Amino acid sequence: MVSLADTTLGIDFGTSNSAMALRRAGGQAQLVPLEGMAATMPTALFFNAEEHRTHYGRDAVAHYLGGVEGRLMRSLKSLLGSALLQDKTAVHDSLVSYQDIIAMFLRRLAASAQQALGGLPGRVVLGRPVHFVDDDAARDRQAEEALRQAAHSAGFAEVSFQFEPIAAALDYEQRIERESWVLVVDIGGGTSDFTVVRLGPEHAARADRSQDVLATTGVHVGGTDFDHRLNLELVMPLLGFRQRGPSGREVPSRVFFDLSTWHLIQWLYAPQRLREAQALRNDYRDPALHARLMRVLGERWGHRLADAVEQGKIATSQQDAAARLALDWLEPGLHAEITPEALAQHLQAQLARVVDCARDCVRLAGLAPQRLDAIYLTGGSSALRPLRTALREAFPETPQVEGDLFGGVASGLAYAR
Repeated sequence: MVSLADTTLGIDFGTSNSAMALRRAGGQAQLVPLEGMAATMPTALFFNAEEHRTHYGRDAVAHYLGGVEGRLMRSLKSLLGSALLQDKTAVHDSLVSYQDIIAMFLRRLAASAQQALGGLPGRVVLGRPVHFVDDDAARDRQAEEALRQAAHSAGFAEVSFQFEPIAAALDYEQRIERESWVLVVDIGGGTSDFTVVRLGPEHAARADRSQDVLATTGVHVGGTDFDHRLNLELVMPLLGFRQRGPSGREVPSRVFFDLSTWHLIQWLYAPQRLREAQALRNDYRDPALHARLMRVLGERWGHRLADAVEQGKIATSQQDAAARLALDWLEPGLHAEITPEALAQHLQAQLARVVDCARDCVRLAGLAPQRLDAIYLTGGSSALRPLRTALREAFPETPQVEGDLFGGVASGLAYAR
């Protein structure tokens, strides 16, 4: 086995997708293949009940959508800092904590690193959001420590952390030729993070970059929150959300909020939650809507519904045209639609919080907005058309530069010192 003491492995453990990059001393960062030749993979696990096997990434999602009996888990990063992290759940006839499940996913990443390198690297740098938990420093520290312990359990020895937007800046720095003041915008699945940083060839050689980082900010809003809002507004009404029953009151909404939240969906399949959903029957005026709800829960189709919303959001943003969500697998002829107008309308409040956080970062940096040389965009959700429009309105004089949306943070982590 070759010596890997001088090799740094950057791991972007994301809410929706994960990536890794390696860099030997003095070399360039290279993304590590995770699924075939793909350098990124969904942060997803599927526990196959038919074969008692665990599947990861695209393979996990494909088995779930293919109707194989089992459990899909996504958005595990969202549990870091929450009271649910140490709760245990049944996996292949054993009870394991959600922190242990995160360690299982990191172990899968470790296997890819071993395959690419012939061994584990001497140093691992994990990305982290500016805030795992907003406005709670103690829980934020607990979240980082839990991720550190999961990484150790996966076999990584020397583990350090770097803010994800700073990592993105380090990746961007490899491609610029003059000193620049840059606002890095990293919009992931669970958080939106920002940094104002001074970059350039002369600065890249410095071991201590603390003087170049003027400010960092973050807010716990990301792609899964956008999915949640669109799901509630455009799909959940088909299952009874905001419908009024015989008494004139709305159907209780908790089940719809949980069914629209990636990391809470699995809890709805517990016997007690199924009984609670069944008991809502008397709150419905239209029994067909309740029957749809119970079919989604009974067939464990919650993630399938959420995936349809996510894909519809992406299609609408990319094409700037309406996307039809075919739901005929739930009921013949059933469908929903996401239009560009609905995308902008329903995400307006969340996007305003994201842009306000970006403005705060520039203000804390002590820079006038016109002093910025570029806005560097990374993270899958930074491709969202209404977000880019909102940023353009907030910073009309600053050009937007698109980075590697899914691999840039991992590459930057490999440059972290």
